[in-house]
Amino acid sequence: MAVTYISTLVVLMLVGFGLGRMRAQSLTQGGIRLHSLPDYHGAMVAIGILVPMLVVFAIGAPLTGKLAQSNALGFFPASVSQDGLQAGVALRDTLNLAAGKHSGAASAELVAAAESYKRTLSIGGWSMLLAGIIGGLAGFAFTYRQIGTEFRARNVVERVVGVVLIAAATVAILTTLGIVLSVLFESYRFFFDPAITGKPTITQFLFGLEWNPQAAMRADQGEIATAYGFIPLLVGSLLITFIAILVAGPLGLFCAIYLAEYASPSIRATAKPVLEILAGIPTVVLGFFAALTVAPLVRDLGSAAGLDVASESALAAGLVMGMMIIPFISSLSDDVINAVPQSLRDGAYAMGATKSETIRQVVLPAALPGIVSAFMLAISRAIGETMIVVMAAGLAANLTFNPFDAVTTITVQIKTILVGDQEFDSAKTLAAFALGLSLFFVTLMLNFVALRVVQKYREQYD
Repeated sequence: MAVTYISTLVVLMLVGFGLGRMRAQSLTQGGIRLHSLPDYHGAMVAIGILVPMLVVFAIGAPLTGKLAQSNALGFFPASVSQDGLQAGVALRDTLNLAAGKHSGAASAELVAAAESYKRTLSIGGWSMLLAGIIGGLAGFAFTYRQIGTEFRARNVVERVVGVVLIAAATVAILTTLGIVLSVLFESYRFFFDPAITGKPTITQFLFGLEWNPQAAMRADQGEIATAYGFIPLLVGSLLITFIAILVAGPLGLFCAIYLAEYASPSIRATAKPVLEILAGIPTVVLGFFAALTVAPLVRDLGSAAGLDVASESALAAGLVMGMMIIPFISSLSDDVINAVPQSLRDGAYAMGATKSETIRQVVLPAALPGIVSAFMLAISRAIGETMIVVMAAGLAANLTFNPFDAVTTITVQIKTILVGDQEFDSAKTLAAFALGLSLFFVTLMLNFVALRVVQKYREQYD
């Protein structure tokens, strides 16, 4: 029914737009000028149809669903409808049977509930469609009568568009705020809720040198010391990110310089899309590549050189992660370099500078703020990566700066803690939110540093 409703809405809007535009055009006969173009009058009529029909759908759809579920539960015993768990199971079976997905024999009450659910949805859906059409026609009649030579249809349309844009921005802001508040609330519980046992203090968490959120599940496992030290995870994250940026930084920047300054248009048109394909490769595929190809290669090369390289090492994960973020640096840096005014290059050439001197001393300094932004975006992407680290660097929270050792990162531990059915009233589970809050502040500080660099070296060109 939702598809039928939306299809009807689209058809009515198109018809309303056409009729409104035709009426506005008819008023221009004889040389009469309208305040707004006919397209604006048509758009105003379409908006007059859209708004009431959306209101009817927003109210009617959830109301019909609730009523259908309530009627369906009425066919089950009171003990089922009054118990939340049993009611949920009954509703699930009812919906599956109504959709033809129920397996096995169905009881008489389940069949009756499914029939009632479908019947209520059907009646409610057609009623909602009828109410929507009536509302849409009323909106059409009202806006259609407003069309005139002096009516400011453009102002109305632009005001509606402004409201939509403000609503979209508000949703994005509220979503971000909700994420931050949820992480803050759960982190507060992790540190200060007296009902949570085994939790560390803030000092122990931020400056602890050991990470082991596991606890003994059985008596025969002995004494397992639980520790929530954040430092090993931070060091592991920064170590892998540092290796990745050592790989991606020079390669990405040199690729951008070549594509922007040296490559012919035909080579650029081919090379840039091919390079950007790397950004579309799923990270799990890169993780397989790191685990099955790069990690054994690094271990074998290290053994040949007499080095002790772990089978899962930070170096292997960093190399593949660096390959993953090359497009972020190359593509953004290429756009920034191309945005440097040509007059600066011409001035350098007029002073006798060579092409390489112009790039080093004029183009790159002018593009530095954008290049720094590209690097920071790549670093943030590397810090937040999970699958490559899981498959290539392992889960061992070792406090080491040796790239040949196995390490883990903040995001990997968040994934590890929250996998499976978890109770959100234990220190182990709530530690994931504390890690998420810490990662948020780490990336915030990186962005702050990047912003200061950009502000310091930014130059304005006419």
